[in-house]
Amino acid sequence: MKNIKNSIGLIIILSIFIGCSDVVEFDPHDEYAVTELDYLRTASDYQTMAVSCYTPTQWLNQIVVIGDIASDNAVAGGENASDVLSLQNIDDYDYQLLANNSTLEDIWKSAYEGVNRTNYLLKYKDANLLGETVLFDGKEALYGEILFLRAYYYFNLTRMFGDVVLFTDGKLGISDFGTLQRSPQSEVYAQIETDLLAAISVLPTTQSQKGRVTKYAAQALLGKAYLYQEKFDLAAAMLENVVNGPFSLMTSFDGIFLLEGENGPESIFEVQYSNGSPYYNWAGQTRGQGNYAVQQCGVRGLNGAAAMPYNAGWSTNLPTQDLASAYEDGDQRKDATCFDVAAYAAANPSLNVTFQVAPFKNTDLYNKKYLPRKGQTSGQIELNYENNQRIIRYSDVLLMAAEANLRATNKNLSKAQAYLDRVRDRAFGDTNHRVTATVQAVWDERRLELAMEGDRFFDLVRTGQAATVLGSGYSTATKGLFAIPQREIDISGITQNAGY
Repeated sequence: MKNIKNSIGLIIILSIFIGCSDVVEFDPHDEYAVTELDYLRTASDYQTMAVSCYTPTQWLNQIVVIGDIASDNAVAGGENASDVLSLQNIDDYDYQLLANNSTLEDIWKSAYEGVNRTNYLLKYKDANLLGETVLFDGKEALYGEILFLRAYYYFNLTRMFGDVVLFTDGKLGISDFGTLQRSPQSEVYAQIETDLLAAISVLPTTQSQKGRVTKYAAQALLGKAYLYQEKFDLAAAMLENVVNGPFSLMTSFDGIFLLEGENGPESIFEVQYSNGSPYYNWAGQTRGQGNYAVQQCGVRGLNGAAAMPYNAGWSTNLPTQDLASAYEDGDQRKDATCFDVAAYAAANPSLNVTFQVAPFKNTDLYNKKYLPRKGQTSGQIELNYENNQRIIRYSDVLLMAAEANLRATNKNLSKAQAYLDRVRDRAFGDTNHRVTATVQAVWDERRLELAMEGDRFFDLVRTGQAATVLGSGYSTATKGLFAIPQREIDISGITQNAGY
């Protein structure tokens, strides 16, 4: 990871001991240099394992892609109807196929790997496997990061799949399979709240390493969790802490998504990526250090003069013309979100731009926020883009706080108006495009501000707009939830969501 070193090389070796009085006692060190008992003996061990708890956040980049493809913001695109079939199925609402969707299964496994890692470290907070207590400065704050991460993994699981398997006592073992049960979503959210409140109590407001979780990140995620549960009074109060924090909106909206804009003044939580150790395993394309989702967004067959800043890609995750049309004239977010390559080529004749029109589901637009750029990848270029994914931005918090204040028991219309005004003023560069703060106005603004960042589908579901906006192809029987991977059902015996 960028700044947080990708030191995952923590292989836990399970040793089987056979106790018998007339057998020579087996020492696992005879066969292995390091065993599980050797871990968590020093502060460095705890810190290294904490970094490994961050790593599965990198593997979840397809949630951002799905969050727009499943909505009216984007289409799957690609080379043909069978290209990245898992995304085509989601785009086309092929509900009968989604239980065997490879991308959904990968997200499920990745999030639970994150849960497993955080649970393991939490289990041995007070004493390691030998019963030793390891004390060091910053340990409580470090565990605040771990609690945030567990909450983040469960938040993504429950907003995608609803009732999910909830466990907090350690890693799942082989003996657990066949005994698992799905917990009600309310219980999952209760655990998320518990973890985040505990994290908030110990996390610092700033970190020396960019990318590490802060108190503000935990408050923002908790406010978002409250909003998803329609706990608007709690959401408004929690988000106010972040609104009044040390954040500001960048003048240039486009600049947020440049390399130099990473971890900038409006960044609250970003998933960190790097390209320092090129990764070549195509079978594990989401498991490299780089952000695989960037390559998906690029213009197919793009070429031009050396001065052209963009690399070619796969024409996947294409913004719709419906999204582009939703922006008003003068809104800088349109060009920063929807890249019209033909218009770009015409406006820059000296670059000699050539490209292939997207062969499938072409919209003539590309995702500008994560468009692959030269100099930001290495080795196997498709798998090693270092672009961070912006998960929670300050403008997101302002809009969540505006909505919460409009829907709270004790509404605060002036705050809601002020927060909405700040977002729109930045978008247009003036104060002449303000609109009255209503709930619908804030929802509409979220689409424009956060387009192609993965929130749109989940916003439509939680606000009850999905059926109306998405039309007849969308099945209300699913309640906006994705299918539990069939492989998980077969192995663990858990139930499937309705509508599949």
